[in-house]
Amino acid sequence: MENPSPPAVLRRTDGSPVRILVVDDEPDLTEVLSGALRSEGWDVRSAADGTSALALASSFRPDAVVLDWMLPDLDGLRVLREMRAGLPDVCVLFLTARDSVEDRIAGITAGGDDYVTKPFSLEEVLARLRGLLRRAGMAREPGGNRLVVGDLVMDEDAMEVSRAGRLVDLSRTEFELLRFLMRNPRRVLSKDQILDRVWSYDFGGRAHIVELYISYLRKKIDAGRTPLIHTVRGVGYVLKPDPS
Repeated sequence: MENPSPPAVLRRTDGSPVRILVVDDEPDLTEVLSGALRSEGWDVRSAADGTSALALASSFRPDAVVLDWMLPDLDGLRVLREMRAGLPDVCVLFLTARDSVEDRIAGITAGGDDYVTKPFSLEEVLARLRGLLRRAGMAREPGGNRLVVGDLVMDEDAMEVSRAGRLVDLSRTEFELLRFLMRNPRRVLSKDQILDRVWSYDFGGRAHIVELYISYLRKKIDAGRTPLIHTVRGVGYVLKPDPS
């Protein structure tokens, strides 16, 4: 049986860790998001206002910036314009509660590369950052962008999943849940960890939503096959090729 592959680590083209700057004035959000980014093996710094962000960007020289639109001193659009003056190639992912079409157009017109509205899922933010960095040619994954556990294969770029060579049709949430499991093979993940990573950071949901989506995945991934998704009673779930 094929051994599970470790998750590919996205790195700069020179092999050093990707550099990410998080700019947001909500301490709890910044802490949670920075922790998720560091779990990718990335070098992460944070700033709570626009002035600090600009000063830090000039010395840290990030590859990508997660930028809140509403900051206590400067608005995100101004921070973006000034940051791009010194870092013309930096990838910028806007993170904001403003979700009108007009706001989205303004952010992209000002030079933002992508846009995520609050509340958000950490896995969605990570996926968008990976995509931005790859498309900009600023980072690469040794060995490509496939995750493999047993006969289960995920192409992260194409958002395709197959088991034993047969494609599996997944919803966006099912895909993000499976991605999190596959990036942590043989690691037992608690329901709280899964909620924090796959659902919105302030979702405040109950464990039953995790149980429900795990059941959806099992029907699509494990039905009629040797199970890959295993329950660790009282703890959570683990993805591995066999129960041993």
